[in-house]
Amino acid sequence: MMLRRLSALFLGCALLVAPVLVLAVDDPSEILPNPQEEARAEAIGSQLRCLVCQNESIEDSSAGLARDLRRVVREHVAKGESNRQIMDWMVNRYGNFIRLSPPLSIGTLLLWSMPVLALLLGLTIAFFSYRRRRTAPVAPPPLTAEEKARLADLTKD
Repeated sequence: MMLRRLSALFLGCALLVAPVLVLAVDDPSEILPNPQEEARAEAIGSQLRCLVCQNESIEDSSAGLARDLRRVVREHVAKGESNRQIMDWMVNRYGNFIRLSPPLSIGTLLLWSMPVLALLLGLTIAFFSYRRRRTAPVAPPPLTAEEKARLADLTKD
């Protein structure tokens, strides 16, 4: 009786976990025969962004483009290229956007600081427009005798 319960529990857990394991590998032929090379390819792929999903690595994504990129990474690993060479090839081909965590540069600093700069600019504009509205308008100087005579001539008709 106890054996049946344990086997039912094990079978239930296996049925829950099996779909997750199936989604992890799209095509078993992608996997490199050398376990060290496969581990290297997975480590590199986990640092590369899926260009379709944009929030997943190519190792986690099941998109067709991610599958192609995984295949390319594995080809480069199988050729014996270093991790740096593979990442440089990907960045040259797809730009820094391909990296899940791009290096710090002027462009990324501007990108991350833009919301703060926009908020500061908006607050500055609001402050000066509110301040300008609060100041009383300056009254025009009184008319001179010549201006009064001209105004009287214009209003006669």
